[in-house]
Amino acid sequence: MFSLPPLPFAPEALEPFMSARTLSFHHGKHHAAYVDKANVAIKDGPLQTASDIEVVRTARAQGNGGLFNNAAQAWNHGFLWNSLSPTGGAAPSGPLKAAIDRDLGGVEAFAETFKTEAVGHFGSGWAWLVSSAGTLKIVTTHDADTPLVHDGMIPLVTLDLWEHAYYLDYQNARPGFVDAWLAHMINWDFAAENFAAM
Repeated sequence: MFSLPPLPFAPEALEPFMSARTLSFHHGKHHAAYVDKANVAIKDGPLQTASDIEVVRTARAQGNGGLFNNAAQAWNHGFLWNSLSPTGGAAPSGPLKAAIDRDLGGVEAFAETFKTEAVGHFGSGWAWLVSSAGTLKIVTTHDADTPLVHDGMIPLVTLDLWEHAYYLDYQNARPGFVDAWLAHMINWDFAAENFAAM
């Protein structure tokens, strides 16, 4: 069964870049709704005791769009909260920085490309830094789609591009939201932990 994880920081900790009001809706209502709907869909079935990731992958493999959308969104949002940090921004270090330098042309080039991809993504979805077959890449996914269901792709850090992630704070100005995440909220420590665990 899915559960709604607590935020790994106080609701006001990301202000002024992400407000407690945004988080009250985003975490307390949107994420909670995905968790509840996923749990209703798997209740008393063979997936009730499966891990979250197993549910996401099985739903995709079986073409169960309703379950996939809610389960993947539940998992994606749990990953998102850890991709945010009140002490975020700055730059990565160590092996992750070396890999970004090697594969993406450095941290500044990463930020430029990430912003271009995130801002240019049409409609709802997600922007990710992933490792794909050993190479770091920036990818976007539509709606609930997630790297979990793409062979050889390991998510390192993500940003939610759905309007509920930023509309209260930035209105329709997605570029400002992406800039704020890159400069002040991206959790490089979380990305580094995921990179080291590959």
